[in-house]
Amino acid sequence: MQTETRFPWVAVVPVPQARISPPADRTYHGDGHDLILQGFHWEAYRGHQDQQGRKSWYRVLIENAHAIKNAGFTWMWFPPSSDSLAAEGYIPRRWNVLDTAYGSEHELRCALKALEPVKGLADVILNHRVGVHTSGADFEDPRFPDNRAAITRDDESGCGTGNPDTGERYSAGRDLDHTNPDVRGAVKDYLARLRSVGFKGWRYDLVKGFHGQFVAEYNEATSPEFSVGEFYDTDRQKVTDWIDHTGGKSTAFDFPTRYLLYSALTTDDYSRMRSSNAGRVVPAGLIGFWSSCAVTFLDNHDTEFRRDEEHQHQHNDTRHVPGRLVETGYAYLLTHPGIPCIFWPHYFDWGQQTRQHIDHLIRLRKTMGLHARSAVEIREAGQGLYAAIIDGRVAVRLGTRSWSPGGGWQPALDGEKCTVWTRC
Repeated sequence: MQTETRFPWVAVVPVPQARISPPADRTYHGDGHDLILQGFHWEAYRGHQDQQGRKSWYRVLIENAHAIKNAGFTWMWFPPSSDSLAAEGYIPRRWNVLDTAYGSEHELRCALKALEPVKGLADVILNHRVGVHTSGADFEDPRFPDNRAAITRDDESGCGTGNPDTGERYSAGRDLDHTNPDVRGAVKDYLARLRSVGFKGWRYDLVKGFHGQFVAEYNEATSPEFSVGEFYDTDRQKVTDWIDHTGGKSTAFDFPTRYLLYSALTTDDYSRMRSSNAGRVVPAGLIGFWSSCAVTFLDNHDTEFRRDEEHQHQHNDTRHVPGRLVETGYAYLLTHPGIPCIFWPHYFDWGQQTRQHIDHLIRLRKTMGLHARSAVEIREAGQGLYAAIIDGRVAVRLGTRSWSPGGGWQPALDGEKCTVWTRC
């Protein structure tokens, strides 16, 4: 693990505010047994059209709350809940206005309440904002004491007077200067507002855009029960480094595992699904380095299939997992360490067979006590076959080749190119 030095041009001093003071050893990783449902897809803001007319997306969540709770999910990742220039929510305009294309603030509160005890994970976009009337510095709800000073000086717009960006620049909005105490104070107030409507945790968007130490500070100020960052990179060392930069106070989406698994599923070659760490054979991806901080997933709103021509190019680039291979992918994710995140369309829209398959795997994971730190013994990883024993209690086979864990094992699930066994 690496230690990051702070920035030489400014001292990062926390803003004194009335906040909950968490214990020093808090990591905001959940309890290791969490299971997340991504509760939206890219066009979920359009809601649902039935014979009675359009329903907001929050109303869809409310109507499915019973099924979500029964399935055993512990967290629901909500779509961005603040006013945005783009209907999908990722170009935030007014943080404190919670009426969006997904529904009203009242419906949001009702959805969070209806889902209890499933906890709400807020999608927070803190890297960038746009103004109320322009794409520039006319910020409102909230405004900053000096709006131009809230923008990094190297932002593409040329209107920022703050310090240089602490991460990668993002051209679709004005990059905020998180070294500015006024910005950090406004962020903490915004997160406190989200807590007041019922959210319990944070999904940090585009964390490549600002340094991980600020995620640590925001978590320490607001005490979420769970935190995950979107560090979109297939290099597991870089994702690990980002978690290090937070002081280990956040999990991260396991993009390395996702793309390795995609390649393995679509080529039937699992040779890259194992690697080494400190001389041990371990799973590839972040779960082989830091499994308790790895949120694993198969697809999300950025990688999903999109039928419209406008997104066809992106669809070709992001490469969604096709067809019944979704079942094979979840056989891996739900038997392996990490914190699994299941995509809404896979669970609700891909048909009863896929949903029953996921339900069966969820029950198996819970019954056998698999968790974020479960130990994996990889038996085979090559062309046509991946085979592993997890915690000595669950065996899994993926691919077109046959394999058996031997005597004393009971078949628990057969699916598309996958088999799972259990033993007590």
